[in-house]
Amino acid sequence: MSTTLCFDFGNTRKKVAVFTNGEIAKVLTLEDDATATINSLISIYRPNRSILSSVIDHNPELEDVLKKNTRFHLLNHASKLPITTPVGKPETIGADRLALAAGGVHFFPSKNLLLIGLGTCITINFVNKYKEFLGGSISPGLEMRLKSLQYYTAKLPYTPARADVPLMGYDTDTNILSGVILGMAYELDGFIDAYNAKFDNFNVVLTGGDTQHLASHVKNRIFADPDLIFKGLYAISEINNA
Repeated sequence: MSTTLCFDFGNTRKKVAVFTNGEIAKVLTLEDDATATINSLISIYRPNRSILSSVIDHNPELEDVLKKNTRFHLLNHASKLPITTPVGKPETIGADRLALAAGGVHFFPSKNLLLIGLGTCITINFVNKYKEFLGGSISPGLEMRLKSLQYYTAKLPYTPARADVPLMGYDTDTNILSGVILGMAYELDGFIDAYNAKFDNFNVVLTGGDTQHLASHVKNRIFADPDLIFKGLYAISEINNA
């Protein structure tokens, strides 16, 4: 049995997917990246391989522990990838965006792809049918928008996200959710329409933790896969940890 740990450290959450024989067996949210936490994962799952995508300043000992116990790869612009990055500064592309692009081309080969990551930030990532990552955009994500209303006003509360949002809010909470969640959905539809005017025949994939709140409100045809980044990390691990 082959086991791979795929770590995704974002600005809000630290998560790990456990792959067994190429399939996701479990996704865990970690409380921290302390050495003891990583050693515990290794003891429980006995991984053969591991890979880390990190956009934060993570515990530096983590890499040493994974190198000692597994075939480890730290995802960065110099990694062997199933895509190319013909952009101005490829070294500045976030590891999370590289993983999304890798996951996209793995499941949708020879297709133009618009990959939309719904995490701390919204990242829109365009990969053409030649597997070239051409760029996209970055904007504030759902939680950032909800929290900013509380932070920058005197009386507006923080309102937890949910999927059942009315067009016309009837109290403060539903007014906020309508403005933020439906506003994001209209924003995404606008981007999709703009890319559609420029490129023909592309698939749109929504992924990330907030997919559950947004997917039903986007009017364009989409695929939803909340685990795409982990699937991309696994694919990259297979290339770099052979």
